[in-house]
Amino acid sequence: MTVGLVIGGIALVLVIMLITMYNGLVKLRNNRENAFANIDVQLKQRFDLVPQLVSTVKGYATHERELLEKVTAARAAGMGAATVDEKVAADKALSGALSGLRVSLEAYPELKANQNFLQLQNELSDIENKLAATRRFFNSATKEFNNACEVFPSNIIAGMFGFRRAPMYEATESREQLNKAPEVKF
Repeated sequence: MTVGLVIGGIALVLVIMLITMYNGLVKLRNNRENAFANIDVQLKQRFDLVPQLVSTVKGYATHERELLEKVTAARAAGMGAATVDEKVAADKALSGALSGLRVSLEAYPELKANQNFLQLQNELSDIENKLAATRRFFNSATKEFNNACEVFPSNIIAGMFGFRRAPMYEATESREQLNKAPEVKF
């Protein structure tokens, strides 16, 4: 009888551990999905702001049409993206197009003095900062999820229930570009 109680107690503890680890993995996966939803909100704000910025710039820089078309196309791709991977790719394309737009604007001092443009540029900078913060949060949530999927003994539970390592949100620029200090011109 005592052996049966001990075996039953061990089995109960194992079941409780299994349930706890499974629920922990689900919570971490949901936390990661929530973190990406926060990125989605910031991307939506960015996508809504870009047409206003492009319209303002068009009034001043009509010959920069190709660059503005790239920004508009990247925005449209972002709005049509359905999966996390598609949204990440669209975000990277839009980031690249916007950085090209910022470089191009250096040639237009009268545009930089325009109040509407300055306000839009400030809003875009604010959104970019919020995006950076939400990306960091997403990567933190992804790291926690990945750790839970890979450390013992939760990796056994993760494998049994199909939890897999998830990709991080990575920078669009190369490591060399990231390590290079930005040029400041007056």
